Amino acid sequence: MPGNKEDPSSTSDTMNINEIVKALANPARRDIMAWLKNPESNFSSPEHPLEDGVCASEINLRSGLSQSTTSSHLAALQRAGLVSLHRKGKWIFFKRNEKTVQAFLEEMQRQL
Repeated sequence: MPGNKEDPSSTSDTMNINEIVKALANPARRDIMAWLKNPESNFSSPEHPLEDGVCASEINLRSGLSQSTTSSHLAALQRAGLVSLHRKGKWIFFKRNEKTVQAFLEEMQRQL
């Protein structure tokens, strides 16, 4: 907007709305976010405890996509700040970043 000094795509250092919208534009990424919202229900027999998040291999199995495609989707969600990762040995675990999800939803409510 003319005269608006604030960048509407970035409301804080931790949230870039355009990056989030871009990440959520893909249905597979929205599926991943939905699965991670309730991992106990969506990953019935995980190989690893869920305290650290869901192992990337479990997400890959659930998605039915290639490992590289799943990794690409997870990387996009991470870049957008929607998920965080935790490394434990050779394993990588993902969790939703509820703070960013909530901030995004509130900002969309405010703007739209």
